[in-house]
This record gives sequence, structure tokens and C-alpha cells, in this order.
Amino acid sequence: MSHDLQGKGFSVGFSNQEVTAWGGMALFKRMLESLEFREAFARFDVPETTSNRGYPALQLIEQFIVSIWCGACRFAHAEMVRMDSVLCRLFGWPCAAEFKAIMRLFKRFDMLTNERVQMQMYSWLFGKLPGLTKVTLDLDSTVVTRNGTQEGARRGYNPGRHGRVSHHPLLAFIAEARLVANFWLRPGDSHSANNVLQFLESTLAHLADKTVGLLRADSGFFDNAFMLALEGKGISYIVAAKLTTPLQRAIHQAATWWALKPGIEIAEIMYQAHGWATARRIVVIRQSTKDAPGKELKLFADDPAVQGWRYGAYTTTLELPAVEVWRLYRGRADAENRIKELKADFGLDAFNMGNFWATEAALAVAMLSYNLMSLFRQSVMRSRVQHTLSTLHGLVLAVGGRWHKGTGNDRLLLSVPRRKRAWFAGLWANATGPPVLSV
Repeated sequence: MSHDLQGKGFSVGFSNQEVTAWGGMALFKRMLESLEFREAFARFDVPETTSNRGYPALQLIEQFIVSIWCGACRFAHAEMVRMDSVLCRLFGWPCAAEFKAIMRLFKRFDMLTNERVQMQMYSWLFGKLPGLTKVTLDLDSTVVTRNGTQEGARRGYNPGRHGRVSHHPLLAFIAEARLVANFWLRPGDSHSANNVLQFLESTLAHLADKTVGLLRADSGFFDNAFMLALEGKGISYIVAAKLTTPLQRAIHQAATWWALKPGIEIAEIMYQAHGWATARRIVVIRQSTKDAPGKELKLFADDPAVQGWRYGAYTTTLELPAVEVWRLYRGRADAENRIKELKADFGLDAFNMGNFWATEAALAVAMLSYNLMSLFRQSVMRSRVQHTLSTLHGLVLAVGGRWHKGTGNDRLLLSVPRRKRAWFAGLWANATGPPVLSV
């Protein structure tokens, strides 16, 4: 013990034993086995390296996902998994790759490769959820501010950091299962509705045999061609309407208001914008609180009947009462929570590279990492509370562990208190069975 480091009342020594702070990741490994992830990976058609000294694409993707689950929000953070011999042994990686090897993998992607790989990944995942037959689809876009020089990073709408270059990705979420259904990276100067028709087709292809019972989208998708496409496919929708001058005039002239409660009133009108072949139903809500969401009807700002109200309008094909349409649309706010979670825990605003398609490839795998985490908390944890990834660290993933030196199968010993071992064994049973979603 002559090499111990001495402190006041304690000393620090060194051990050659393989230990980890992430023993709870064994649950994640068990879930991947039950999902047959490695068997399915061959169908993903991820480009392999041509070097004899390169790492298999499967290992690099797994290592990247495990790194994110352990808290990585930068490529360099993947080094913490590389240095963890217990995790390497658990996942069967002979030698962990440095983070630059992961980046080189994503540089092998182009537009067509991204499209092909994402199609296979989503089809595999949703194919493992036969109980999910009818879904509510939420479309949204977000602004991701970029620093430095990256392809596609341009000046556009950026309410948080005016004038800064950004990307403007499109996302689709399955509301009931809290899963990402599609992700496209776009340049920062793209309008919300840019390429949305192609994005819709791609998303529906990902869902395969799932039926879209309702689609919800914000005012960025208030586009006649988009709504015509939904109507042609028989997909019911609620899309927030832009309060254009003609729509403001129509609301002011035709709306008959019903009070839902003091300070909140609702109305509905039939409205046909220029270029529309037919009129569409518009549900309008107004709230008297100054801090309420919505916009003022500035066209009639001098009218006492308009002053003090903030307005929101929603076009829909649903035949439900107006108040039910409004309440259904309000559920779309959960998509904003998913985006915040993706930025906080899954590197949506941090995993970026100089090459545009490489960045999209990395973020597509981050979306897969998020979906696997969402399955984990619903199917393995089975808690009513939808814990964030950082909370799951403290609950179950950050568990001390070491390999037991013995003969036969590898044995990972976890530092789980005796009173919690039955609970952990229950989680193991959940991870072993097919995924269960409470939708």
C-alpha cells in the first residue's frame, strides 16, 4: 500500500478490478436483446468502413447510443464509455473506439443513405409495437442555433438568438407512445412548411401499418397544399391557423362567441381563403388574460369588443364540438416538451459536424436513442411519471458494478441495496419480455 495517496483521515489506492458506475445499463442491454436489435441491424444497411483496421458499424452505433444514455451531449463525451471496460465487456466490444471513429462513420452518410437507414430503423422499431395500431401524429419544427461553420447553418427565424445562424429541423411525434416518428434536418432559412409534403410521405412510410387517427400541427403548417394532401388521404387534422388580415376580418364579422368560463370564449366560422377550392371549418378561442397564448386582432385594435383579448384559431376536419377540438389541440403542447428533452439530454443542439448529411445521420441515431429510452421508461420502468434520462441515471442506470472472477458465464455484480433487489429483478423481467406500452 506504499503507493496510496494520503489525505486527512483517508487514503486513495488503486485497483485492477473492472468496475463501472453504469451497472444499470445491463437493463438496457437486456432490452436490446429482447428487441433483437443486433439481428435487425444488418437490415439497416449502415455503411461499413473499407479499412481492415476499422470498427464494425454495429459497434459504433451501439457505442454512440450507450454514450448518450450515459449523458453524452458532445462527441468527445463518448470517451467515458471507451474508458469503461465493464461496459465494453457487457456489450461484447473487443476494443472500444475513440469518438473520432464514430464521427467518421457518420461522414459516410449522404442524403439517400440517411433516408434508407432511417426507414429501416423506424420500420424495425414500430414493427416491435403491434399493440400500437392507431396513433395521433404531431408535427413540429424547431430552431437549433449553431456556432462555427456547418453546412446548412443559415440566418433565418431564430426567436431565441436573433441574427445567429441555425438549422431548422422538422420532427414528427407519436403522441400516445411519446416516440419520434421522423426527423429531417433542414437549413436555417427554411420555412416551416418547406418539404412538408415529402416529410409527410416519409413519416407515413415509417409508420407502415399504423393508422393516423389525428394529425396536429402549428401555424407553420397552415398551407393549402398540405391540408389538401391530408384530406386526400382521409387523415383528420387540427392545424393552427395564421391570423392573416382576411381571417381576422372574417372572425370579427362572423364570430358568435360562447363563454366557456370567465375570460375564455369560443366560436367557429366557415372560412375560405384565397386559393382554396372550398371553405374550411375554423375554431376560434379568445382569452382575456394578457399573458394568455395567442395574438391580438391588430386589424381591429380600436374596437372595444376586441381590446383585451388574445386569439387563437384552428382549422379542422373533425366534426366534434368546438371546445373538444380546442382541447384536443392543446395536447399537442407535449411535443414541445419532447423537443426540450431532445435538446437537454440527447444532443439535438450539440451533435453537429461540418457536413450537413453527417449531422443529420448523427441526430437520426440520437432520435433512435431517445425512442429506446422512451420504450425503456414505459415498458421496463412502467412508471406513471415519465422520467427524463437524467432522472433515470439516479433511479436505475448509475449503479456501481464489477465483473465477478469465476468460471463459466460472465457475471456482473451490481451494488443494489438488499431492499431494492426484488424491484430490480422485476425490472429485469420487464426488460426480458416484449415491449408493453400503456396507450
